[in-house]
Amino acid sequence: MPSVESISIGANRQTHVSDVHPETHHIAYGANTTVALWNPLDASSKGVYKTLNAHTKEVTSVKFMPGTPFLISAAEDCDICIWKQDQDQGEYALFQTLTAFHTASVTCMAVFGTLLATGSSDGKIFLWGLQDGLFVQVHSFRVRVGYFPLCLALQRVEANNYLLAVGGTHVNMFVYSFGYGEKIDGFTLSATLPGHEDWIKAIAFKQESVGNWLVALGSQDRYIRLWRFRINEYIDNSDEDLAKLILLTNKQYKFAVNSTKVAINFDSLIMGHDDWITSLNWHPSPGAMYLLSSCADTSLMIWSMDQLSGIWCCVSRLGEISIKGASTATGAAGGFWSALWFEDAQRQWIVTNGKTGSFRVYSSAKLGEAEDKLSQWDQNHLGISGATKSVTDLSWALTGDYLMYTSLDQTTRLLAQWTQTDGRERSATWHEFARPQIHGYDMVCLKPIDDLKFVSGGDEKLLRIFELPRGVAEILGKFSGAKFNKQVVSDAASLPVLGLSNKATAEEEEEETEATNITYDTLQLLTQPPLEDHLQRHTLYPEMEKLYGHGYELVTVDVSRDGKTIASSCRSNSKQHATVRLFQNGAKDDWLLSDNSLSGHSLTVTRVKFSADDTYLLSVSRDRSFVLWEKRGDGYAMAVTNEKAHSRIIWDCSWGPDAWGNVAFFTGSRDKTVKFWEVTANGVELIATLRLQAVVTAVDVHRDVFGGKAVLAVGLEDGGVLVYSMTRAGEFTLVSRFPDEILPAARVNRLAWNRLVASNGRLKLAVGSEDTSVRIYGVDITS
Repeated sequence: MPSVESISIGANRQTHVSDVHPETHHIAYGANTTVALWNPLDASSKGVYKTLNAHTKEVTSVKFMPGTPFLISAAEDCDICIWKQDQDQGEYALFQTLTAFHTASVTCMAVFGTLLATGSSDGKIFLWGLQDGLFVQVHSFRVRVGYFPLCLALQRVEANNYLLAVGGTHVNMFVYSFGYGEKIDGFTLSATLPGHEDWIKAIAFKQESVGNWLVALGSQDRYIRLWRFRINEYIDNSDEDLAKLILLTNKQYKFAVNSTKVAINFDSLIMGHDDWITSLNWHPSPGAMYLLSSCADTSLMIWSMDQLSGIWCCVSRLGEISIKGASTATGAAGGFWSALWFEDAQRQWIVTNGKTGSFRVYSSAKLGEAEDKLSQWDQNHLGISGATKSVTDLSWALTGDYLMYTSLDQTTRLLAQWTQTDGRERSATWHEFARPQIHGYDMVCLKPIDDLKFVSGGDEKLLRIFELPRGVAEILGKFSGAKFNKQVVSDAASLPVLGLSNKATAEEEEEETEATNITYDTLQLLTQPPLEDHLQRHTLYPEMEKLYGHGYELVTVDVSRDGKTIASSCRSNSKQHATVRLFQNGAKDDWLLSDNSLSGHSLTVTRVKFSADDTYLLSVSRDRSFVLWEKRGDGYAMAVTNEKAHSRIIWDCSWGPDAWGNVAFFTGSRDKTVKFWEVTANGVELIATLRLQAVVTAVDVHRDVFGGKAVLAVGLEDGGVLVYSMTRAGEFTLVSRFPDEILPAARVNRLAWNRLVASNGRLKLAVGSEDTSVRIYGVDITS
């Protein structure tokens, strides 16, 4: 049975994308089409431990229903999924799907007790109740024509009387009142609250005392407005005294919810943010009137009312200093998208996610009588990180010590195991140790050249070569035990103000920048893997070279085993550009474009692979063919071509284990087959065909043989992963079919076996998927 060692997946850029369970403090968040589960207080800092797969489009909102076993998720596929936790195992399973109600993306949700409200970009708002063990629709309405809800909040004011606050694509907040027992009673629009100058993005209720609530509204106009709700005898009726002289009035909106009288009046205006307000959270302790706001200006602020003046002031600011002139209005998509505030037995915690898909974790002592604890926050607790768009390629280091991968979110990331602290072993967990590239183009491929260097290609016409900086090398050695056979030259990388290439800076250079000194020193002081702030600023790799030669955007790259030749291909709709370009390592350790351009395909070459001793180079293409290139002198020449190797696109290929020599290779195709080929004196012979039920999108064969058999991993378009053992004669035996609950939710784009075998005999398989996740599995091939 395969086990999940690591799931690396980033959070979606949505304002209601995460929620925390009020008792267990586990966090659920939307990650592409899945709901990821994470325990931020886990002592081993394991990270995401499970993903829930049911949606077909991006998850937009996630809510726990306190006091029940239910977790609710909504997505752009218009569906609302109800997940129920098994009380014995603690696992969540799909309980019910509310479909065919919303006709456009669900944008927001609110819960109170077993009452659920959902709003979508079709303008409809639905109310759902739990009846006879199932959620059923109890009411639906539209605020007005052309209005889309962006945030909802439910509050029970007395007995079965409720208020529903709606904010969205209008400057006003709309307050509805209704009764709810077995059905909705007296649903009506009771108040329209003005004041904001732009759309409203966040609403949060807080009970201050009996019969007295504050509701906070956050808007794109950068302001927070507080409104006070009172009921029955707690209402101030002095405004109804006609004999009283009133110089300045604060209008009260009065109405009744069945037998409950309600009055609403404006309380306070809070200003201090420089961009859109994205979320609002009141302090989790009853009666603690502190407000947390997150903003697109990369800041979190905690607000408290000054008891003398009644003015709400910022008592703590967390996050980053925003770039001058960068705002949502100017096209920036930075900042924080959501925030959570909760307490455990010892401390209080703030967890927030940003544009990079990562979560930052802040903690402080529990709130006591002294308010100054709100200004004393530390960020020493590890959060999680991951790609926010499709993972396009991944590759293990030549030593097998760490994994690197590329994504369409324009980053290259490095994952390694945290196995030791201060020289002492610890429970191994996987973490992001570096972000070598933060690029301006989508990243599509990479491959290590040697211990220190790797080559990568983005959605551009050139390849870039990067070198491991000393700061990253030392933390890899310090925390994961990685060893390097070559001496690291560069201390760190710096990005010139007017440049796009990471500049290398060595210790002996005369003009070493202050930023580089800070980078190296910062990494040296770490006592655990880097936090998100470190990853963004201090773990860039210096760029050593650019390799030109392609006419269109890169697709795939591979490096020969001796590290002397790079082969790559680009997009093509014609034979002219459907070539494999070779780059040779020169005498001065520089890379030169070879005149030996390999033309043999008519459409995009999807994958290139060198054989174990570099005798052959294999290329496969969208034109359904493969070409075997043989090394002759300093270049390669066509040895064999098969123009009808498959009946559909060939997505991937892999050479057999090293012990089988340079004569066995595999191809995986859209025609739902994996074919085993062998090079013979007369050309290439088809040995066996493995037929599957889904499109094959990725294949990889382990370099070693086990019990005389090769081990083949197959990735499928539906997210499935299969592991086969195979004899030299072509007999396939299914070793492991990964269960659905641990699989990616979308197409497997790349597979890679780690060459190292764990002490327990299990192999590590890395899987990169279109669902933005990178998963590392432990596979027992003897079972």
